[in-house]
Amino acid sequence: MPSNRTVLSLFSSAGIGELGVEAAGLSILVNNELVPNRCAIYQENHLKTHTICGDIWEKEDEILSAWRERSAENPFLVYTTPPCQGMSSNGAGKLLSEIRQGNRHPEDPRNRLILPTMHIVKALRPVWLLLENVPTMGNTVIRDKDGIPIRILDYIQRELGDEYCGAASVVNCADYGIPQTRRRLITLFTRSERGRTYWNTHGTFLPPITHSEVPTASTKKWVSLRDSIGDLPPLDARKGRNARRDVHPWHFVPVMRDEKYWWMEHTPEGCTAYNNQWVNPKCGFQGNRLHGSQVERGHHTANRDTPIYCERCGSLLPRPTLVDKATGERRLLNGYDTAYRRMEWDVPAPTLTQNLLFESSDKKVHPEQTRVLSLYEALILQTITEYSFSLTIQGKYISKNLCAEIIGESVPPRLIEMICRHIVSISNDA
Repeated sequence: MPSNRTVLSLFSSAGIGELGVEAAGLSILVNNELVPNRCAIYQENHLKTHTICGDIWEKEDEILSAWRERSAENPFLVYTTPPCQGMSSNGAGKLLSEIRQGNRHPEDPRNRLILPTMHIVKALRPVWLLLENVPTMGNTVIRDKDGIPIRILDYIQRELGDEYCGAASVVNCADYGIPQTRRRLITLFTRSERGRTYWNTHGTFLPPITHSEVPTASTKKWVSLRDSIGDLPPLDARKGRNARRDVHPWHFVPVMRDEKYWWMEHTPEGCTAYNNQWVNPKCGFQGNRLHGSQVERGHHTANRDTPIYCERCGSLLPRPTLVDKATGERRLLNGYDTAYRRMEWDVPAPTLTQNLLFESSDKKVHPEQTRVLSLYEALILQTITEYSFSLTIQGKYISKNLCAEIIGESVPPRLIEMICRHIVSISNDA
């Protein structure tokens, strides 16, 4: 272990990823987060860390001063997870061309938070830099301090210069034994000589994968939803059957409206309620047209003509519909066939998002029981339950919505622990 094991954390949210940092034997001296309730949860769980709450643009000097007051050394690691809401899924080349031609509005201002981040990194010169974000960060273009458009990853490389080596790679969390197919962009750079030697040999700083969809001689099979939560006591989205707090304080789910419950109780595992067929045994027709989507004028849109009445007997199908207040007629709810969709037992869970409490969100319904996942199940799938973490502020439980938000915006701490343990081992290698 290197003698200097200190960490600066930026864009910390509630400090869930930092559970993995600390489990790897590193010590977080200072962190910065914008949102006050995230800061409060962070402070509840990371008592030894000095938390600076506020905008990094305004707090940059305070962050540097706080670090220098607590350490005479450069950080071993700067760990940063900038906000991803402004990241672009469009091709970087096309974006650069459009910006230069004046045909596109400048980037989302949140994307430019990488500028003060790199100011801090250059001032403190950490041994390692770890950025975690969504894969679309690789396509995202910003304007630098001179107003010149540049890809974020190119900007990071340019600011670090030749002193650092490394790169960004997309990882699937399922490949590291996490029961979730969550894809993240992991960017790792180092100025360590041992790190450079490792890089020249291996071309990556990521730890070897431990799991795969099809097991091999060196990997186990992905951990499935059934493996992770299949033995938990059942819940139901009916009032009085929707909570088992005797099992865990967060093992409960929202109550579902009767109509939604009807849609979802007739939805098979892995399927969407938009494709439900008639359930009346007097008809039994199972050939009603399925839901789908198409591209219209360059935009991906869901079908609007999906039938909501049985095409044989004319009865209402258990598909997502509502009564239009203006016309009094029932119509199909807008949405893709990923909405009102059940998960599948024998594969990892899909990516958990901040909307995990809503059955209308992409593939968020339990594979068998008529309900969404409980927050306890989400904590398991995000590997948070493997660590000591309190969902409280000043000793009081946070709201269910805030809990869902911090789960959805976090990175599984087990992934961060594995990465941090790996870079520590690289730094230790002779």
